[in-house]
Amino acid sequence: MRKEFLPFSRPSLSDDEINEVVDSLRSGWITTGPKVKRFEEDFLKYTGAKYAVPLSSATAGLHLVLLALGLKEGDEIITTPMTFASTLSIPTLCGMKPVLVDIEEGTLNIDVSKIREKITPRTKAIIPVHFAGQPCDMDPLFALAKEFSLTIIEDAAHAVGTEYKGKRIGSFDSISIFSFHPNKNITTGEGGMVCTPDESLAEEVSLLKFHGMSREAWKRFASSGTPNYDIAMPGFKYNMMDIQAAIGIHQLPKLDSFIKRRTEIAEFYNREFADVDEVITPKYAPYQQLHAWHLYTPLIKIEDLNINRDSFMEELKKLNIGSGLHYKAIHQHSWYRKNLPQQEGSLKNADYASDRILSLPLFPDMSDEDAKDVVEAVKKVILSQRK
Repeated sequence: MRKEFLPFSRPSLSDDEINEVVDSLRSGWITTGPKVKRFEEDFLKYTGAKYAVPLSSATAGLHLVLLALGLKEGDEIITTPMTFASTLSIPTLCGMKPVLVDIEEGTLNIDVSKIREKITPRTKAIIPVHFAGQPCDMDPLFALAKEFSLTIIEDAAHAVGTEYKGKRIGSFDSISIFSFHPNKNITTGEGGMVCTPDESLAEEVSLLKFHGMSREAWKRFASSGTPNYDIAMPGFKYNMMDIQAAIGIHQLPKLDSFIKRRTEIAEFYNREFADVDEVITPKYAPYQQLHAWHLYTPLIKIEDLNINRDSFMEELKKLNIGSGLHYKAIHQHSWYRKNLPQQEGSLKNADYASDRILSLPLFPDMSDEDAKDVVEAVKKVILSQRK
C-alpha cells in the first residue's frame, strides 16, 4: 500500500500562477480589472469563439444565459440525468421544467437518438453535457435544433480543450458554458466563461453579470475613465476577479500539455483494466474528436462483487487511493425523486451507471507510479470482494 494519500484530483499550479496573483494583490486591482480582460481575450483565441464573458462560475453562466434568452416559467429544457445538480437546479429555480433523456452506455453522454421523442411545443432548449470531457454528437443535435427552432446550450464544464470533428468546443453556432473549478482541466479557483457567436446575447450576459451597469466598473476608475455609469437593467454580482484571472492566464497556455498527460493516464487505465471483467472502462465515441479527459469514470460491476460502489470507494481509501462520485444520476436525489419523478425504466442506462460509477485519480501531476498504484488498488479490492 502506498504511504501517502492520492486524491482523485489536484490542480496543477506553479510559480507562474502564484506570482501573477501576488502581482494582482500588489497592483490594487483585486476584483474585475485588466487581467480578466486579458484572460477573456486569450480564451477567445484558444477556443475560436466570437464572444466570451468571464464569470464567477459556470452555474452563474447558465443562470444568465437562460435569462438573456428570455426563457420563462413553464418552458421545457431537455438534458441528461448524468450531470452535476446545477444543470437542472438553475432552470428549475427559473421556473422551467427539465426533461431528462437517457444516456449512451459507453460514453455516458446524452443519447441524441432519444431526444426527438421528448420534444414538445413547450421545448425551448437542449443542454447537452460533454461528459468527462468527451464531446456529445453535435451534428444531429444541431439538426434537431434547426428542425424545431431550439437553442443549444452546451454544458461544457468538463470540456475546456475538447474538440468535435476538428473544432474546439466554444467555437460552434451555439452557447457554451465552461467551468474553471479547481478539479477542472484548468482552474481560476472558482470561475466560468460563456462563449457565444451572438453579440447581443454576450452584451446582455455582460450587463446581467454586474448589476446591469453599462460601463465595466474597473474602467470607471482607470486614468482614462469616468466615474459616471448607467444601470441599463437589473443585474447580479457574477463577475470574475483579477486574482482569479491571474491564475487562468497562466493555466490556459498549459492546457494542451495537461490534456496530453491526462490522456496518457486514462489510456494506461484502459489498457490495465481491459482484462478485468468487473470493470467497464469508458469508451470513445466513433466520430472524430479530442477527448479532454476531465474525469476517468469506470463502472464497477457490483453485481459480481460482495460490496456496493460506495463501499468499494471506502476500500480504495483504506489503500490511500482517493476517488470521486461523478455522478449519482440527478433523478435519484431526494428532491428530484419527489418533484421530477421518472417512469420506471425510462432512464435505465443512467440508473445502471449511477449505482456503479466512480472517478479514479486523474490529474497532470500524477506520476506513472501513482497510476500504477491506482490500478493495483482497484484490482486488489476486486480480488478480495469477488463472489
